[in-house]
Amino acid sequence: MVTALPQLSGRRALQVAVAAPVALALVVWGLLSVRGEPSPSGRVTLATGVPSGVYARYGELLKQDLAQDMPDVDLRLARSEGSIDNLRQLVSGRAEFTIATADAVATYRARRERGADRLRACARLYDDYMQLVVPKKSGIRSARQLRRLRVGVGSDRSGVQLITKRLLKAAGLDFDKDIEPVRVGIDRMPAMLERGKLDAFFWSGGLPTTAVQHLARQFPIRLVQLGDLSEALHAQGEPTRHYRAAVMPADAYPTVQNGQAVKTIAVANLLVTTDREDAAMTFGMTRTVINSRDWIGRQVHAAQRVDLRTAVFTDPLALHRGARRYYLSVKP
Repeated sequence: MVTALPQLSGRRALQVAVAAPVALALVVWGLLSVRGEPSPSGRVTLATGVPSGVYARYGELLKQDLAQDMPDVDLRLARSEGSIDNLRQLVSGRAEFTIATADAVATYRARRERGADRLRACARLYDDYMQLVVPKKSGIRSARQLRRLRVGVGSDRSGVQLITKRLLKAAGLDFDKDIEPVRVGIDRMPAMLERGKLDAFFWSGGLPTTAVQHLARQFPIRLVQLGDLSEALHAQGEPTRHYRAAVMPADAYPTVQNGQAVKTIAVANLLVTTDREDAAMTFGMTRTVINSRDWIGRQVHAAQRVDLRTAVFTDPLALHRGARRYYLSVKP
């Protein structure tokens, strides 16, 4: 026996007709919420750094991971001279994302350079450690002893040179008068030190930095402590609040440090974009950066420091709305 289905009244039929698309919309919304955001597409440029620096290597590995996470995004990598150059590429529209140190961002904003008010952060990444490298036979034990020497200081648009000037001031030295500043980057400084064309060079980067590792394998070097400059550095006021006293662990460069930690100065790196960047793109980029930590960290040790709990601390920049949406989506 077949039971007839009950007939719906006109009013009830109208309620069902209205409820069905609403329910469908809720299901679709729920699925999108699980996935986080619709997958963005298009060409995006990430400004990194010199080829032998940590920024460049990190960018190469992030590009590989992004290809899996957002297959419709074509990520291009652009080399640069460092943090200040990166920020200028970003605000000029030549790049959509970049990496820059917190002190460089603060300085860029303090100088009110073009587009400074449009800068936004996606994540705090890892810390850069200031490294003063000299030949092993050198008698230099402090930056205060660099007077009248040839010193690699980083290129003119780099974060390395920015902090080097402040460290030399803390050491009681005038950047332009008391040393012979050689304005080249980490792509050239190691070879120049090895050939005797430099007496020392400063570098600010994640640990370990590939270029310093390679130099140590073929030329005996030593890392000079910078801990004696910490107090004088912070006495310079507001621009130096992003620096912290730090210790390079003994295993950063095992063949160089001989089991000894080295006191130095560290500063955070930020993944930076602008307020004009699409929220879905920024959501996806932030998600990939956080999720790729372990895989990238196996090849770039510094990336192991990327952490969901600290990524939101992006002072001096506010989070981009897309990045904020990501962190809210994964909040326990």
